[in-house]
Amino acid sequence: MPQMAPMNWYYLFLLFIFIVLMINMMIYFNKIYENNNKNIKKNIQFKWKW
Repeated sequence: MPQMAPMNWYYLFLLFIFIVLMINMMIYFNKIYENNNKNIKKNIQFKWKW
């Protein structure tokens, strides 16, 4: 059983890294999504002016 302890910490460490990467990707795609919405709104306003 003591030999399993380091492996458990190793998997917890990998899980922690995976969660952090997922959160960073969510924030990154959220910024891209917001920028796309702003560009779409600008295009709609531009077409509306003409």
